[in-house]
Amino acid sequence: MTNPTPERVAVIGAGMVGLATAWFLRQRGVAVTVLDRVGVAAGSSWGNAGWLSPSKVVPLPDPAVLRYGLRAMVSPSSPVYVPPRPDPRLLAFMAGFVRHCTHPAWRRALTALVGLNRRALAGFDALAAAGVGGPGTEADILAAFATTADADHLIAEYDQMRAGGQEVEYEVLTGDAARGREPALSDRVVTGVALRGQRFINPGEYLAALAEAVRGAGGEVRDGVGVTGIRDRGTVVDVQAGAQVETFDAVVIATGAWLGELARPFGVRTTVQAGRGYSFSVPVEKLPSGPLYFPGQRVACTPVGDRLRIAGMMEFRPPNAPLDPRRVHAITEAVRPMLTGADLDAREDEWVGGRPCTPDGLPLIGRTRAARVFVAGGHGMWGITLGPVTGQLLTELITTGYRPAELAPFDPLR
Repeated sequence: MTNPTPERVAVIGAGMVGLATAWFLRQRGVAVTVLDRVGVAAGSSWGNAGWLSPSKVVPLPDPAVLRYGLRAMVSPSSPVYVPPRPDPRLLAFMAGFVRHCTHPAWRRALTALVGLNRRALAGFDALAAAGVGGPGTEADILAAFATTADADHLIAEYDQMRAGGQEVEYEVLTGDAARGREPALSDRVVTGVALRGQRFINPGEYLAALAEAVRGAGGEVRDGVGVTGIRDRGTVVDVQAGAQVETFDAVVIATGAWLGELARPFGVRTTVQAGRGYSFSVPVEKLPSGPLYFPGQRVACTPVGDRLRIAGMMEFRPPNAPLDPRRVHAITEAVRPMLTGADLDAREDEWVGGRPCTPDGLPLIGRTRAARVFVAGGHGMWGITLGPVTGQLLTELITTGYRPAELAPFDPLR
């Protein structure tokens, strides 16, 4: 059974997913109020690499992760870091994550993501056509390697993605050809793989523009509102923030790594764990024309303004834990041999944010056990790329009652 189109919807969370959902709801004439405990892009949306790269959207539980081994994962210098601590929820998440680190599970999850990936850039185009934020800067993503064997692993992954229905176009380059394209690459680079047809944005600027677009379209975006509870009353939903209670026709929970706190009472049992990523920016002699990727080091670099943003690591810790300087140091030393002309000791904007990760690597998008409570989150590293298409498809479900086929694999009650 479906409900009538709601007149007033609360969107909890002002990251890419929440703001995109709010904007598309406004285009359907729905009155929207966005509530965030801190403010726009305060979570994982601000300091990430800003890639709009559906060709790279793959499930996080990857058989390659297990090659590190458990001993490596507890090292602060490891690209995938699990600090040892007595945390039953984290242990349950890691057990589910490891179960999905198989080739069959990875291929199934990849197939599930194809529908979103095919529409991802069109979501940005729809926003740009309405004057929101621009479509992003078109560029190849150039992966650089210190060994040809490492390059072979990425090429094999791209070929598997093609076989699974993804659109992937790449070109293999010699080290000299890669440096010819991007002089910031050092002599340690022996080969490169250019992934064509991708885009990138400055995520902080983009999210600020999207928030203003929501306001300009008549929506509200309220900062500093920490939602503490949601009560479904059948025909309406109460949203509580401190001592204040406000009533809406429907609610969208898009709180990133905190999604489970509000969604669990409505039947969402999948654990959403913060997979924290770090970034900082440095000056470079020659700014690259597009993103650079160092798969062996698991580090991504993006030109942001007149500096190079360097991002990496996957750290399974609470989302509000303080920044760990050891992780910044590990990224710096990992990428130092691969770059030239970058002043890695002149770091600014050191940042950590909690990407919302699920054990099976698939987001949670759709209706909960309560007909008027929806969730949108768990996109892992791909919330920026998949934010607009998530907002489009969820808006379709909320306003018509019918679930688009692309959302079937992401049922929050699975």
